Amino acid sequence: MQNMHELDLGDVTVTRIEEMHGPIMPPDQFFPDLPEHAWQEHREMLVPDHLGADDAMVHVAMQTWLLRSEGRTILVDTGVGNDKTRPAVAGWDHLRLDYLGNLARAGVRPEDVDLVVNTHLHVDHVGWNTRLIDGSWVPTFPNATYLMPKADFEFWNPANNPDIAGGVNENVFEDSVAPVHAAGQVQLWETSHRIDAHLRLEAAPGHTPGSSVVKLASGSDRALFAGDLMHTPLQVMQPDHNSCFCQDPDQARTTRRRLLGWAADANALVLPAHFSGHSALEIEDKGSGFVIKKWAPITRC
Repeated sequence: MQNMHELDLGDVTVTRIEEMHGPIMPPDQFFPDLPEHAWQEHREMLVPDHLGADDAMVHVAMQTWLLRSEGRTILVDTGVGNDKTRPAVAGWDHLRLDYLGNLARAGVRPEDVDLVVNTHLHVDHVGWNTRLIDGSWVPTFPNATYLMPKADFEFWNPANNPDIAGGVNENVFEDSVAPVHAAGQVQLWETSHRIDAHLRLEAAPGHTPGSSVVKLASGSDRALFAGDLMHTPLQVMQPDHNSCFCQDPDQARTTRRRLLGWAADANALVLPAHFSGHSALEIEDKGSGFVIKKWAPITRC
């Protein structure tokens, strides 16, 4: 470990770039079929990073995993973004956060980024794809290729799916996806995509049609950049429970079990998009579910 937010995994350096963290939704709304007793049973492990002791809300982080691999600078997911009109989520509407300052403190300017990976195209994974300049949305990372799953690009495109307008993703395609595509910086992919010798994108549908994960294999190290495979550590212990935002609940359960099983078998570090606290963890397979073996040596956010 080189600093409190950085890990070396084989020949890849991983740095957590936080946008924000805190309460988001009550547990019974976020996870409608996860029984209340599960939250109580694991309360000691969940509070305060994943469940608020005072507000009884699920706590999450919005963060980017910054990867330095084979001489390239890669961002995995880009948070909510600034200045964006988000009528469905008041706390995300017209934000003014120092995300780019946090990136700069990690030694990265927007023009330094070579590749942006959007694991899927939900509002909180594509926000910093663009920024507002003179009244127009322009790509934040002018020299980057943006890897987007084709299935999500087609699903969230209002031109293909007019009924998708509204809800939590209102305005998102228009202000955070389409401008990058118009600039010629989007590369769409299907099924899997090799990023380099250490990193590979793999389809992980269920949460959204195009949801994906990044698998790392470098030297003896393995890691799973898990996107929205999970939003709470309870889904490690009880992987059959989904968030309210999963488009295909049955597929989401199948995908979650498959990838957590791979992570347990490979002794891989799991790095979800939204875990607060230490943010990353190792797991073990316990038959009906999984258990947390240990948290990564990253300072709690």
